[in-house]
Formats: sequence, C-alpha cells, structure tokens
Amino acid sequence: MQTKPIDVARLGTIRCTLAPEPRTTPEGLPRTDRDGNAQWVTGLVIRETERRRTHAIDVVTIVEPRGISEGAEVTVTGLTAIDWAQEGRSGTAWRAETITPAGPAPAPAAAPASGPASAPGRKGGDS
Repeated sequence: MQTKPIDVARLGTIRCTLAPEPRTTPEGLPRTDRDGNAQWVTGLVIRETERRRTHAIDVVTIVEPRGISEGAEVTVTGLTAIDWAQEGRSGTAWRAETITPAGPAPAPAAAPASGPASAPGRKGGDS
C-alpha cells in the first residue's frame, strides 16, 4: 500500500454528502484502528477548482466529526489517499486527521446606505 498526502488547498470546494457515522464491520461491530481507536466514515464530494467536475469519496477519521450536516461545506486536514489491492480487487482508501465545519459563509453585500436625498418626504439637493 502506498500512502499519498493530498494538498486540499488545490481541491476546491468540499461538502458533506453523508453525515458522519461509526464505521462498522459486515457483522455490525465497530471498526477500530491498530491502536484501538473507533473509526468514523463521512461521505464527501469535492468540486474541482475552475472545472465542472466532482468526486465523491468516503473519508475515514478516528476523531468523530462534530457539527457537520449533509450539504454543509467542510474543512479537511491531513487528507491522505491509500492505494490498495487484495484478492484481485484494488482501489483507494481515504483517511483524514479531522473533518470540521468550514468557516461561516461570507455575508451578502449590504444595500447602499440611504442618505438625505433618498429619505421619504425629502427632496434631494442642498437647502
């Protein structure tokens, strides 16, 4: 298996598509890493910067992502891609240190302030 760090700053917008949930075995038991930490899986979609292309991935963390809802923009730290091959199958597993809600969206532009010329009952111009 080859682990590749991913520069998330180059990816574009990242949104949650499936809320975080505990990762489980086919028997329904909680999955853990080698150190015994519970694993969480979160569905994400990445929209490439300056392209009309998206990628859907499931990302595993050992820290429970909190405050994330489906459709919300998120920040991912320590994202890695791990190529794997087993019994004639292959793919890429995705891991991250954390997944957190992105900062608040920018506020909409404020309407122009109304001055004396546009106040109701007043006429524009100097008196």
